[in-house]
Amino acid sequence: MDEKKDFSQLIKAAKIPILILDQKWHQLFLVNGKPEEIEEKEQELNELLQKEARCKQDIKDYKKVKQNLMDGIVAGMDDSSEQRTIDVEEKKRLIDDANAKIDELEDMLLEIPRQIRETNEALMVMTADYCYDNFRKNTEKINEISAWIKQVRHDLKVNVVKKQNREINTRQMYAYMHDVFGPQATNLFDLQNMDINLNFHEEKKEEKKEQKKEST
Repeated sequence: MDEKKDFSQLIKAAKIPILILDQKWHQLFLVNGKPEEIEEKEQELNELLQKEARCKQDIKDYKKVKQNLMDGIVAGMDDSSEQRTIDVEEKKRLIDDANAKIDELEDMLLEIPRQIRETNEALMVMTADYCYDNFRKNTEKINEISAWIKQVRHDLKVNVVKKQNREINTRQMYAYMHDVFGPQATNLFDLQNMDINLNFHEEKKEEKKEQKKEST
């Protein structure tokens, strides 16, 4: 027995609920909707369930008709008229028709559950294929995003170090310039270059505030 046949036998041995009657089965398709082939199989299964229900109801109806005919025969047993004989023969004929129809419907009821089971199993396999196809797509996207996050974290660490090095270099240069030129001359140069932000301490305070907000 090959692997595919083994799997098929395992599926048949499993107790599977009627999928289309389970609301959670329908929720599997809330995001992307049902593929056409699954909708077709769902419709096929739904029609089989309706057919089974109709057969059961028809059997009840024919048995009721049969019982009424039999009651009619019993009720007029004391009547020996020719018309009575004709009525009895007609009722017997209708009873035979009812019996034949009941037998036909009961034969159908023996076959329909097998068809329902096989259709339901096929729908389950199609549903599993759909789900695992989505799992593969999601996993690929998750891995892609994870790689992006990893790279961003690496780049962030590198850029933080670069930023800190440039801040240290700027502070040192500014301190040396301040010492060499003196406060008065340095302040004049500061006024001439107001497009450059040298408030490192204020920036640090702002960064700490932002980090604090993010952590809360």
